Amino acid sequence: MPSREELRLMVRVARLYHTEGLRQPEIAARLDLSQARVSRLLKRAEAEGIIKITVTAPPGILAEVEEALQQAYGLNLALVVDSDGGEEQLLHDLGAAAAYYVEATLRSGDVIGISSWSSSLLATVDAMRPIPKLSGVRVVQMLGGVGSPSARLHANRLTHHLAELVAGEVVALPTPGIAGSAESARAMRDDPFVAGGMALFPKLTIALVGIGALEPSRLLASSGNVFAQAELDQLQRAGAVGDISLRFFDAAGRPVRTALDERVIGITLDELQAVGRCVAVAGGLRKADAIHAALRGSWVHALVTDRGTAERLLELAAARS
Repeated sequence: MPSREELRLMVRVARLYHTEGLRQPEIAARLDLSQARVSRLLKRAEAEGIIKITVTAPPGILAEVEEALQQAYGLNLALVVDSDGGEEQLLHDLGAAAAYYVEATLRSGDVIGISSWSSSLLATVDAMRPIPKLSGVRVVQMLGGVGSPSARLHANRLTHHLAELVAGEVVALPTPGIAGSAESARAMRDDPFVAGGMALFPKLTIALVGIGALEPSRLLASSGNVFAQAELDQLQRAGAVGDISLRFFDAAGRPVRTALDERVIGITLDELQAVGRCVAVAGGLRKADAIHAALRGSWVHALVTDRGTAERLLELAAARS
């Protein structure tokens, strides 16, 4: 038990450090103490409860929700935005949060895989700033990037703009995401440029993906890279609730494998799972069941989503436990 005099000194040192903002050498000089003694007094003041450190999140920072998501689904990271606008505002807020995370974590030599037809990823890349001092980075399309003339601009903008921001090289898949038949898909995969791009899938160090509900997004639908309604009905009967890069899974996160898989030109779920870091940017209650299933399947390691969707995901996780 410290003496009253020692407690008094602890309080004085703590006030000089935490209230007046003096550095430890300045406190040592003022009180004629060694810097080591000041450091020990500060540590003892914390142990005695004189100094109580709290972390208070500013409004809009949802640390408790993020930690709950990480625990419920075994995620390495969850980022939750407090977005209360419409769909465009939601995309903007998701993109801004994801952009900061990507900017902060990319490294030289990264091989970045990115899905071609995702509005949330487009918003992410649009929100990013150039990252200086990176070298040897490649940006690889993980799903065929050829679609209708208007939508193709989105895929090109997505991959090429990201490559510009990281001073990297674009490795495109110059094919549609869905071929007309399994035979034409095999022929396209044999193209040297396509085969070269797909050969990089095992070398990806980070994958950036959206998560789709069974009903395709407006961007995906406008691209022409969608299955016909009868085929979507077939997937639904097989139990599909969502997809990543047109690879479908059921409510438990298990892959739904049908003959339609043979027509997709892009990364498979097994290849995606082998990537060390898969970051999903997805939100909106319409996608909650699909996101829940993707997390149950452990297809992603990090999730950027919105508060309403996060709370729904926590409800779904609690109902399952």
